[in-house]
Amino acid sequence: MEEKYIAAIDLGSAFITLTVAKILGEDIQILYHKKKASKGIRNSAVFNPMLASGPIKDIIEDAEKELSIKILQVVVGLPRCDIHLENATATVERANPDESITREEVECLKAVAQDTYPNLDPNKETIYGAIAQSFSDDEQFQMIENDIIGVISKKFDGNFKLFIGKSSYIKTLDKLFKDLGIDIAKKYFTPITQAKAVLTSDEISNGVALLDIGGGTTSVTIYQNNILRYYYSIPFGGKVITSDIQTESFISEKLSENLKLAFGACIPDKLQTLGEKIIQIEGDDFEGFKQIPVKYLSEVISARVRELTEAMMYAIQQSGLADKLRAGLVITGGTANLANIALYIKDLSGYNVRIGFPRKKFSAAGCPGVYEPEASTSVGLLLAAKEDSLSSCLEKAPEPDYDDEDDTEPENDTLFTDKVVAATEQKVAKKKEKKVKKPKENKPGIIQITWDKLTGFVDRMQEDMNDQNV
Repeated sequence: MEEKYIAAIDLGSAFITLTVAKILGEDIQILYHKKKASKGIRNSAVFNPMLASGPIKDIIEDAEKELSIKILQVVVGLPRCDIHLENATATVERANPDESITREEVECLKAVAQDTYPNLDPNKETIYGAIAQSFSDDEQFQMIENDIIGVISKKFDGNFKLFIGKSSYIKTLDKLFKDLGIDIAKKYFTPITQAKAVLTSDEISNGVALLDIGGGTTSVTIYQNNILRYYYSIPFGGKVITSDIQTESFISEKLSENLKLAFGACIPDKLQTLGEKIIQIEGDDFEGFKQIPVKYLSEVISARVRELTEAMMYAIQQSGLADKLRAGLVITGGTANLANIALYIKDLSGYNVRIGFPRKKFSAAGCPGVYEPEASTSVGLLLAAKEDSLSSCLEKAPEPDYDDEDDTEPENDTLFTDKVVAATEQKVAKKKEKKVKKPKENKPGIIQITWDKLTGFVDRMQEDMNDQNV
């Protein structure tokens, strides 16, 4: 059985994430999953490849050093902003009308629909993807793709949804990786691949809206009867919440982001005892200390989440499918980590709402964060690359030279030597042993913390908030 490796890069407005996985048959083992703050990316599109190249180069070099590999090519996601949806049709007269329609003929019909779409300006726009909606032949109508394959007919028609975006984004993306000396194995329209990571087959069948609230872009993707029916993008996301906190509290962007991660929650009235706390921050950015009530922080966050929800509900109404979402809404992306956000959107929308975590279709020992909502794009890219049977993206590190006195060879020809595996396991074990101290409460109702150490408290405080059923 062939063993291969896939490297996926999620180019987010807030973070760039690199995920590396080993594929062996149906087994997927994630070996590396880390992120760095992004530069040169706005609303999920690269606008400055020179700025964007720095974090990408750094995170690739980190992965190569940690895993003892060489990354030759990657799969990447296409921008999710500035996309418009168009209808396209095509008809084919079959050369062998007495033979069954094949999948190859269906793919050919899809290509014809894309190539003959009349309203495309090739100098400004390009087709990011095409999804079959229905097919018909001489006698039957409204058939899905699996139904039309195998039918005997003289001709058949197809109706498709085309996702059309700016061609300049693709050119910039190509230049970015060309300058880095890395090939792009394939570009994916991530609203399609994300569904593979977080949605169940029942949700896709019954009707569901996948709401991806990223750093710079929020997208609404609607599935119904196992088909992607609608897509809409909103040009803002979690970063505007950070900006609101910064503006209202007169603190830095970095501190605002860390406060959001550590104490961010919707519905201030449901914060219980935590809502009575005041965050007292000491640091060099200001004289003395800054006090921010947790409840006030929640009010700022809730106001912006309400605006986001109203924009997403508008998109759902425009789709014409608002009454067909029997499975409700699924929220994913980094902003889905806000406490109470699912409950808040449920109250505002009237739909059943759940958080979309990557489904456990893989193993990922020693890769923290890979089962969180913000990893749904990366995991979706890996699953899509596996289905498409792409070639291996990696090259193994050269085997070490052995001198004449020691003819010992490695026991097996794997990606890692035993020493590397042992060192990795020891490193993971040490990380698990470390305990993060809680902020001390030296006065009733005051959480005292220095701003430069706030990041270390994020995970612990989120656990405490969950324990309180915030």
